Amino acid sequence: MARTSIIVRSQRTPKFKSRVVRRCFKCGRGRGYMRDFDLCRICFREEAQQGHLPGVKKSSW
Repeated sequence: MARTSIIVRSQRTPKFKSRVVRRCFKCGRGRGYMRDFDLCRICFREEAQQGHLPGVKKSSW
């Protein structure tokens, strides 16, 4: 879980476009972020297993 101050700082509008920091909206994690779902890899996995993400299912072969 990211510190609250880091989450708040990342939500501010940056001075330059290249300084945008994308974080998971659920837990605030900055690494392993997936833009398509706005989630980190850990939250993505939890949500997908619970069936909360439409069109995502566990692969098997």
